[in-house]
Amino acid sequence: MSYLDAHPDIVKWASEEFCIPYRSPVDNRIHRYFPDMWAKKNNGEVFLIEVKPLIQVEPPKKEGKSKKKYLNEVLTYGVNQAKWKMAEEYCADRGWKFIVLTEKELNIKW
Repeated sequence: MSYLDAHPDIVKWASEEFCIPYRSPVDNRIHRYFPDMWAKKNNGEVFLIEVKPLIQVEPPKKEGKSKKKYLNEVLTYGVNQAKWKMAEEYCADRGWKFIVLTEKELNIKW
């Protein structure tokens, strides 16, 4: 967040400002999704930003995992995909962009 404060192109930003309804593939019910950040650039571009670990962004791989751990990763991945599909539609309707950032994009080493 300090990055957004210090970035010369960012004129406004907020955390968890928008609620986007989505249907969960786990229980088929409507839930509320709050993207991590909203940011507006000085050129008028607006972004919704989600920050997640890379393991939750890529499809899960079964190799070497217990059945329970793999199933949990599959469910998390499925829910995230449903959230992000609705976030992309929400942004498209407003001419905004939706981006998901991981430790890879943020250059964080674990």
